[in-house]
Amino acid sequence: MKKHFNIIIAGAGGIAEAVGLLLIEWSEITPTLFIGNRTHSKAIKVARWIEDGSTKPCKIKSFHLPEDGLTEEMKDILSQGDIILDCLPGSQAPKMAQFSKDFNLHYANLTEYVAETEEIMALAKDAKTGFLLQTGLAPGYIDLLANGLFQQFCNDFKVDKVDKLEFKVGALTNHATAPHYYGFTWSPVGVATEYLKDAITLRDFKKTNLPALSERATIIIDGIAYEEDLTSGGAADLPDALSGKVRSLDYKTLRHPGHYAWIEEQITTLKKTSNAVNDLQEKMEAIIPHIEDDQIVLYAAVEGKDSMGVLRRREIAKHIVSQIVGKHQLRAIQTTTAAPLAQAAQLLLETNLVGVVLQSQIDPTPFLNGNYIVPVYGEI
Repeated sequence: MKKHFNIIIAGAGGIAEAVGLLLIEWSEITPTLFIGNRTHSKAIKVARWIEDGSTKPCKIKSFHLPEDGLTEEMKDILSQGDIILDCLPGSQAPKMAQFSKDFNLHYANLTEYVAETEEIMALAKDAKTGFLLQTGLAPGYIDLLANGLFQQFCNDFKVDKVDKLEFKVGALTNHATAPHYYGFTWSPVGVATEYLKDAITLRDFKKTNLPALSERATIIIDGIAYEEDLTSGGAADLPDALSGKVRSLDYKTLRHPGHYAWIEEQITTLKKTSNAVNDLQEKMEAIIPHIEDDQIVLYAAVEGKDSMGVLRRREIAKHIVSQIVGKHQLRAIQTTTAAPLAQAAQLLLETNLVGVVLQSQIDPTPFLNGNYIVPVYGEI
């Protein structure tokens, strides 16, 4: 970022601390950060963690962000801010977006929650600032990668339609044990939600809702076998943007073999109530450990016939592990989620986009080669 900005980070979890550190370490001009959380002590802890891990002088202020209401301190900070980076659970996203609109701030979030995204789109359609939605890893980076592949394929082979657009991400542990073959590397409620909510796809060129976990398959990436299946949220707005252009489009989550069979067993015992997500989360957390050592595996592919009728396929795969930023070692899920959020902040602040900005509306190449993205994902 080429001028000084005041950046408000909502939340005090692993992604909040990671995006704060990335912004301090990798911005051309170091921003001032304001970090808010409902538990003020957590916000204080994150602010100190970033300060201790930074190699640059920085100014970071923590504040109390209550679940309800608006304090005088919040009004003062929101009046000073240029943008809110929303790292809170997806259920809080509409509230934070409303603050952004009310105080004339840009806004970027991470959530894959569909209903909350639609609510924000409605409130932000006449906003005077930019609202860049679903800009983490999945949804986020993987959608831009897939859309970029699609655009390049059509350009190179002189076509305007393709047969398949596939994109997949796995936030995985390095090792997996029975019976669940999994370890939590990010939000358990997020995992439970993506397993139970419908996936939005394209089938026969038309937008189609399919049940999560209804199309399990095996894929080999760099010689390693993974299981893939449909999950909700990861496709962002690509099913809308590419309707009529792609015969079959879907986002799938990658897992170690054996995990999905175990999850299916747990889901069959759930009562069909509004608390299903919470019930599945409790079942998983009772037996699945939280693990710090992690890896991100991602894959995108486009397939179709060129202008001469020859079937073509292009693929990109990446394997990302933890890395040192400043003086701290960040987990792979932290850097891969925080880097697109930081890049989104730069895009909004330096171009002054207005209204809702969805993943399909971002030019993939410059974003994917941005100064926050490349140190994590490499160049495209």
